Amino acid sequence: MTITDNAVYVDGRRAAEPKNLDETFEVMRAHHGVAWIDLSHPDKKELQAVADELSLHHLAVEDALTGHQRSKLDRYGDTLFLVLRPAHYLDDVEKVKFGEVHVFMGPDFVVSVNHSDFPEIKSVRKRLEEHPTLLAEGPHTILYGILDLIVDEYAPVLAGLENDIDEIEDQLFNGDRAVSKRIYDLLREVIDFQRATRPLDDMMSRLVDGLQGEAELEIKRHFRDVADHVVRIVERTDSFRSLLENALTVHSTLIAERQNDEMQRMTETSLAQGEQVKKISSWAAVLFAPTLVAAIYGMNFQDMPELTWTYGYPFALALMLGSGVALYFAFKKRGWL
Repeated sequence: MTITDNAVYVDGRRAAEPKNLDETFEVMRAHHGVAWIDLSHPDKKELQAVADELSLHHLAVEDALTGHQRSKLDRYGDTLFLVLRPAHYLDDVEKVKFGEVHVFMGPDFVVSVNHSDFPEIKSVRKRLEEHPTLLAEGPHTILYGILDLIVDEYAPVLAGLENDIDEIEDQLFNGDRAVSKRIYDLLREVIDFQRATRPLDDMMSRLVDGLQGEAELEIKRHFRDVADHVVRIVERTDSFRSLLENALTVHSTLIAERQNDEMQRMTETSLAQGEQVKKISSWAAVLFAPTLVAAIYGMNFQDMPELTWTYGYPFALALMLGSGVALYFAFKKRGWL
């Protein structure tokens, strides 16, 4: 059995440390205490043994065995079933690593099932055992301790995300082309973090509303404190998502502006090249007309007009000069030269 700790508490103090589950249930009922059983990576047979003894609902047990659930709170008669998603931020790869903790809470027992290597539930047990008066409030105190631990461990995740977003803002305006992928990857991590934390807001409200009477007033204050932390976490996560979505928009705008500037430079270059082509074409046309006349009269056929004409040569020169001058002024007037 993958039991990391197993104890029965009477009046907030550890009254027994049973060697097996059968003994746990006997002591719990005999002393009217509260049993807290912590399991780590249990298999179907192990969890079913606990479920049969405590009459846990088969749907909740199925969810606990399947894993990969979203954060939620379900009530089955007088038993609560919670799915919690602890998180740890891996700064070197800018990813949020999620765990999964399932909690069954009944009138006289708490079963915590940890499907990940974090957080360490034993730290909650140690802290609560140092405050027997609070632990004497019953199973809700244990549930509060687990929730408080998981919510507190969200703070380093928020700090890591915020630090990377600050780096992205600097990177965004430095023209780094790789920033778009970084923004998208980080946005995906923020969305996953939202899915883990956003349901906690409603869960905490339901837990607080479910506590009634003066006897539960103190633990109700503790739940409200956790609820306040959850609200701040949800609000900050929402702001991170907005910042990253705006960063993607700004990045797209900056790319469009750079493309427009590049197109403008290309257009200006094309216009300058067009002006040069006009000048070259104009001078080619000016030179082409005299060349055409010279080419025709340079063919030296025997029977050609004006070959025996006294003024044929001066006329040819005048024709070449005149056509060239006429074309020059024509292109000059159009602004090509």
